[in-house]
Amino acid sequence: MPHSNLFEKIKEVTELQGIAGFEHEIRNHIRHKITPHVDRIETDGLGGIFGVKDTSQADAPRIMVAAHMDEVGFMISQIKADGTFRVVEIGGWNPLVVSSQAFTLHLQDGRQIPAISGSMPPHLSRASNGSAGLPAISDVIFDAGFHSKEEAEAFGVRPGDLLVPKNETILTANGKNIISKAWDNRFGVLMVTELLENLSNTELPNQLIAGANVQEEVGLRGAHASTTKFNPDIFLAVDCSPAGDIFGEQGTIGDGTLLRFYDPGHILLKNMKDFLLTTAEEAGIKFQYYCAKGGTDAGAAHMKNHGIPSTTIGVCARYIHSHQTLYNMDDFLQAQAFLQAIVKKLDRSTLDLIKHY
Repeated sequence: MPHSNLFEKIKEVTELQGIAGFEHEIRNHIRHKITPHVDRIETDGLGGIFGVKDTSQADAPRIMVAAHMDEVGFMISQIKADGTFRVVEIGGWNPLVVSSQAFTLHLQDGRQIPAISGSMPPHLSRASNGSAGLPAISDVIFDAGFHSKEEAEAFGVRPGDLLVPKNETILTANGKNIISKAWDNRFGVLMVTELLENLSNTELPNQLIAGANVQEEVGLRGAHASTTKFNPDIFLAVDCSPAGDIFGEQGTIGDGTLLRFYDPGHILLKNMKDFLLTTAEEAGIKFQYYCAKGGTDAGAAHMKNHGIPSTTIGVCARYIHSHQTLYNMDDFLQAQAFLQAIVKKLDRSTLDLIKHY
C-alpha cells in the first residue's frame, strides 16, 4: 500500500472521536467498513461490534481478532459557578500532558463545542511563592468560555458530558511517521478493517470473528463481554504499545511489529510463541521482542471460559495517551502482514498444536 493511501486511512480513523462508554462514532465507522466483507455483523451487550466470516471447512476453529474502539479522554464531574469544569479521567493520563490542550466537548444531545484545558501562567505561579507542582487531574480547569454555571447549563452542558482530545493528524517531514491523537487504539480499528477487506474473497480454514471491543482503557471491560459471547478458540488482540526507544528501553518505532511476550496481565504461552515465531519467519515479517508494562484485552480474554490462548499483535508509538502521538507507517504494514499470515494458518491442526499441553 502506498504511504499516501495509508496516511489518508490513518487520518480518517484517528480523527474520529470516542472515549470509553461512548464509542458510537467508531462503531458506526467499523460497521460501514466491514459489512461488505463478512457474512454477518454481531454486537455484544456493551456495544462491541464484530464481523463474522464463516468457512465451509468442517470442525473449523473460531478465531477472534479484537481491537478496542475507545481512546482516553475526560468526563465533566462538576460545573463551577464561574462556568468552568472539573473532570474525572476516562483512561490513564499523565497530569503533565493535560494542561493547555484543545478538546471537543460532546453534549448529550449530540452537539459538539470547543473547549480547552487551562494552565497556570508563570506570573501567577511566582506570585504564589514557588513553581507549580504536579497537578491532580481533578484540579485541572477545563474551560469552554462560559461566563457562569447558569450560562453553561442554558447551553446544555451537564455533568457526565465528554471532553475528547482534539488534534489534526499530520505527516512528519521525512514522510515516514505520523503525529496524531488516538493511535491507541485506532491502530487496531484500522488493522481489523484492512484485514477483513483483504480477506474478503479468501476462504479461510477457520471461522473469523473480527471487530472491536468497548471500554478497554478503563479496565479491559469489553473483552469480558465479547469473549463470553463468541467463545473463541484463539484470541488475537490488536493494540498499540508505548515506545521506549527515546528512553533507552524496548519498543523502537520503525523496527516492525511486536512479539509481546510479557505484560503484567498476560504471559505468552510457549506453544503460542513457537507458532508466532514460525509464522513471522515464514512470512518475512520484521518484528521486535517487547516486554510490556501495561495490559491489553488479551489479559482479560485469556482467562475467560475454559481458558483461551491469546496474544497481542501490535506496534509501538511514542507519547501515547496524549494529544501528540508519533508512530511509523511501515510498522503498521508489518503488523498487518503478520496478522494476515496468522489468520490464514490457524486451522484445526495448528490450534491443536498450540493447545497441546
